[in-house]
Amino acid sequence: IAHLSGNTGKHVLSGQFLNFAPNATLALPEAIHQASGKWPAYIGIDYINFSTNSIDSNAADKIAIEYWRQGGLVELNVCLTDPTNPKGGGLFDKGVNLRQLLDPGAGPHAAWMHELDQIAEGLQRLQDAGVIVLWRPLMEMNGDWFWWGAQQPEDFIALWRHMFGYFTRVKRLHNLIWVYSPVMGAKVGDYYPGDRYVDLVGIDVYTDNIDADHVKGFASLLKTGKPAGFGEFGPHDSKNPPGDYDFTRFSRGLAADFPQAVFFMSWNEKWSPANNHRAKEFYNDPIIITRDDLPAGMFR
Repeated sequence: IAHLSGNTGKHVLSGQFLNFAPNATLALPEAIHQASGKWPAYIGIDYINFSTNSIDSNAADKIAIEYWRQGGLVELNVCLTDPTNPKGGGLFDKGVNLRQLLDPGAGPHAAWMHELDQIAEGLQRLQDAGVIVLWRPLMEMNGDWFWWGAQQPEDFIALWRHMFGYFTRVKRLHNLIWVYSPVMGAKVGDYYPGDRYVDLVGIDVYTDNIDADHVKGFASLLKTGKPAGFGEFGPHDSKNPPGDYDFTRFSRGLAADFPQAVFFMSWNEKWSPANNHRAKEFYNDPIIITRDDLPAGMFR
């Protein structure tokens, strides 16, 4: 991925988010393949099970391993439940004190560690299967909707570094490529955890217009020096897309205004190229990397 930066030919890894556990299937990549003759270079899955408000990695890992063995990359993220909420759930809770999660003397610390252990169990299963994971935790932290969002930057950075240290040093997970993924707009770089704790940077974008006037903050990500891209992309906006987007507008925008971008993750449902227009032309664009373009030697 690092070597893709600066390429003028194929240099943008194509991604497709599948769904939240346990509802993830390969239906969208299959629809993309039927429409275009191409498979996305990587898939994305979220470990959250919204029906139980809990971490649920089993079904997600099965799909991840299947796509890996077919020659594709895998991304995972998780819409974490609020460890300070005794009722569970609470993805959109307000007023959460992140410092409590890292204080062994505070009640929420045990709940935070339990969540990390549940996540690590799934990631360990993937490591045992030889799967490298693009790990995208605590996304859109500069927004004010998730409980970890719009916090004091130093508190968020401490939380990220704690997860990094626990997963790498205690759980010995070494199959993770860490992805920092704010949402477009203000304070994109304010929560950056530091070069030692991040491998890729991506901006989450929901708009029809892929240009510097509408996608704010990408330049801040480039300042990190890390390979950069679009952590999420969906046409229209974050609610009720009509499904009438010409996806070649996205690839043209990448080439014209964001030539440094080396990956993107299309969101699912009516944000996906499978459910919009010109998927064939989009996936056959000269800059787009699909599964067939990946080095076969990566997958063992």
